[in-house]
Amino acid sequence: MTLARLSLTDFRNHASADLLAGAGLVALFGENGAGKTNILEAISLLAPGRGLRRAPLSDMVRDGATGGFAIYADVDAGDDLAPIAIGTGMEPKHPKRRIVRINGASAAAASMAEWLSVLWLTPAMDRLFVETAGNRRRFLDRLVLALEPRHAQHSNRYDAALRARGKLLADVDQADPQWISSLEAQLAEHGAWMDAARQRTLAALTGELAQQPDSVFARPTLSLVDSAGQLRTQPWEAGALAALFAKTRRIDAAAGRATAGPHRDDLAAVHSVSGQNAARCSTGEQKAMLLSLVLAHSDCVARLRGQRPILLLDEVAAHLDPMRRAALYSQLAEQGGQAWLTGTEAALFHDMPGPVTRYHLEHGRMQRA
Repeated sequence: MTLARLSLTDFRNHASADLLAGAGLVALFGENGAGKTNILEAISLLAPGRGLRRAPLSDMVRDGATGGFAIYADVDAGDDLAPIAIGTGMEPKHPKRRIVRINGASAAAASMAEWLSVLWLTPAMDRLFVETAGNRRRFLDRLVLALEPRHAQHSNRYDAALRARGKLLADVDQADPQWISSLEAQLAEHGAWMDAARQRTLAALTGELAQQPDSVFARPTLSLVDSAGQLRTQPWEAGALAALFAKTRRIDAAAGRATAGPHRDDLAAVHSVSGQNAARCSTGEQKAMLLSLVLAHSDCVARLRGQRPILLLDEVAAHLDPMRRAALYSQLAEQGGQAWLTGTEAALFHDMPGPVTRYHLEHGRMQRA
C-alpha cells in the first residue's frame, strides 16, 4: 500500500498542504517546528486510534482556524486495483467525534484497519521498554491491528464493557448480579479474542525474527506476561475469563478498577544474544531492538496479508551512526512498500537508495526537493 497523495486542511500548523509521493522512501526535512512530525501524525490518523501523539481532536486544529480539520489520502492498492480514498477529520460542533469516510461513504474508525496498516516509531518511544505496561500494550495492539483488523472492534467493545462493569461495581451490593454477569460475558468474549490475537501476532513475529538475516540491529525475544510478571503461553478461554471476572468482583470494587484480565497484560522483551531484559539494556540497544522489531513486523504483515504497512519513522536517522543509518535505508528499500522519515537536515537523506521522494518543510510550507 502506498499513499499516493496526502492533503491536509487546518491540521496543526498546516493551513493547506498537498503532498504527492510514490512507493519507496519519503524524506521530510526542515528545522524544528517546521511541521514534519505533524505530517506523520496526520498519516497515523488514517488508522484506528488516536494517532502517534494520542492528542485530543480539538488540539489538532490549526491555531486561528474557525472550523475543524481534514485529512485526505489517495491510497494506491497496487495490482491494478482502483485507488482508495480515505478521509478523516473533526467538525467544531462535535469536537470529540472523529469523522471517517472511505471512498466517500461514512465509516467507523475501527474499519480503517481493513484498508490501511500504519506503524510508527517516534523519539518518545525510544524508552518503550522502561515505561508503563500500558504504553507497551498499545504498541503491541498496533502490531496486532496490522495483522488482524478486527482487533480494533474487539478492543473497543472490551473497553466499553469494562467501563460499564466498573460503574456497576461502584455500588456492588446494590447492583443487579445478572447485569454484571452479562457484562462479564461480553468482557470474556472480546477479551479472549483479543488475547488470542495477541498470542498469534507474537508467534508470527517470533518466527519472522528467527528468519531475519544477520543485521546491525539487535533482535528482541518477545513474550506476553501478566500483571505479576508471569509468562503467559496459553490464550484465555472465554469461560475461564468470565469466571475470573466473577471471582474478582469485590476486589475490583474495592480497588476501583478491574485488577486482572487481558487489559493488564504486558509485552516483555529480552535481548536475544545477551539474554538481558530489554529494560536493562542501553538506550541504543533498546532503539535497535525496536527498529529490528518494526522491520520484521513489516515483513510479517507483507507475508500474511499480502501488503506492507506504511512505516512512519520520526527523527530516527539522526540518532543512528552512519553504518546503521545506511543499513536501515538499505533494509527499507529492499522491503519495498512505503516509509516516511523525518530529519532536520537534508544531508541525513543524501545516500538513500531510490526511489526517494523528498520534501523541504519551512514554517508550515513545503516544497518538493
